[in-house]
Amino acid sequence: MKLKTLLFAALFVALLTGRAVAQGLTVDIHGPGQRKVNMVMLPPRPLNQGAPPAMSKTFEELVQQNLRFMPFLNLMPASTVPGGDPSKGVTAEDINFRPLQLARIDLTMTTGWEGNRLEARVYETFSGRRVIGKAYGDLTDASLPDVADRFCSLLMEALTGKKGFFTSPIAFVRRVGSAKEIFTVLPQGRALTQVTSLGGFNLGPDWSKDGNLLVFTHLNEERHSLGLWNRKTGEVKLFREGLGNTVISPAFTPEGGVAVTLNKSGSADIYMLDSSFRPRGTIASSGFIDVSPAFDSTGRVMAFTSGRFGGPQIFVLNRDTNEVKRVTFEGNYNTSPSLSPDGRFVAFSRQTSNGHRIILTDLSSGQERQISFGPGNDEDPAFGPEGYYIAFTSNRSGQYRIYLTTRHGDEPILVPTGPGDATSPAWDTAAGSD
Repeated sequence: MKLKTLLFAALFVALLTGRAVAQGLTVDIHGPGQRKVNMVMLPPRPLNQGAPPAMSKTFEELVQQNLRFMPFLNLMPASTVPGGDPSKGVTAEDINFRPLQLARIDLTMTTGWEGNRLEARVYETFSGRRVIGKAYGDLTDASLPDVADRFCSLLMEALTGKKGFFTSPIAFVRRVGSAKEIFTVLPQGRALTQVTSLGGFNLGPDWSKDGNLLVFTHLNEERHSLGLWNRKTGEVKLFREGLGNTVISPAFTPEGGVAVTLNKSGSADIYMLDSSFRPRGTIASSGFIDVSPAFDSTGRVMAFTSGRFGGPQIFVLNRDTNEVKRVTFEGNYNTSPSLSPDGRFVAFSRQTSNGHRIILTDLSSGQERQISFGPGNDEDPAFGPEGYYIAFTSNRSGQYRIYLTTRHGDEPILVPTGPGDATSPAWDTAAGSD
């Protein structure tokens, strides 16, 4: 009986190995059902004599922290591998993959150290194929977080074909005393930077397609202004001429223009601005309130909120034909649309009996589903560069913070943003458009 069991296990492994070699391991993050991929990190090893440096443990912890942002990866402890660590080094030739296969590990990561030099690799367990491999030199404690981010970004791209998550900043609004200022932060909570120090209220940030500019609304005691931050120079400019007293929810178009809600004729309409940030003409005008323009990566489709049928609802405009289509028919209060880069999905906030919730609508089928569930209010969704992750604002902890979920509605993860309420996330999608 024991011999039959061993033969069956060996045959099972052989069949899986053959399939993996033929197909290679990939993850369809956009499919209706996500496969969970099991991954293990083997203990760090020296590349020569001696022991790995202390920073090897720090790097391991940073990678583990990053992997929790990938809900399709299941990080398993090395103790689950029968017989313990099956490696004698860091290359495929140094690893006995059989115990890993029996433990149903799909991916195996190794790290090798020589002083402050690192070699990091990930292998497919059932084929021995190297998924990614990268060497990093002259490492310091200060540079380790950036290295971990770049390595995990490579892993995500290798598995999903998508990139940008770990290196694309999120702009957001944070309360500073009595003011609200614009900040940026990476999804993991690193590189937290204050962008504005203007006082008053600075609201509704949005990135240019190349990620070099941020546009926002500045409110003080006198009037509204359009704000512009240059990422390369750090310069902040304010524009007022010709905009009137209402400047709401500005958004960049992919071609570099700016759409913004102005009140020029007695109603709040969405205007396009020229290169000098003066009104050029309306892009959405109904005689009621039209706000919150959002564009796909081509600029041909614009989602927006309109009160043209009573309460606020979500609409999409085909800029090629000027056809306007209503998206939402459920609920009396739907706001803050965000389009996925490919234009297929629109995420928005809906007021329900239990508070505001994030809803996702597939524009190709019209089907919608709820992807956030509170408690408290969930608002202001923003798609990430790969069209998979969605940032949003929630007060589920008692204070407004930024959280991340996916378009499948995975468990939200908090983005560390420092003290003070944090709202209105806007994701730099430049990395996803390369």
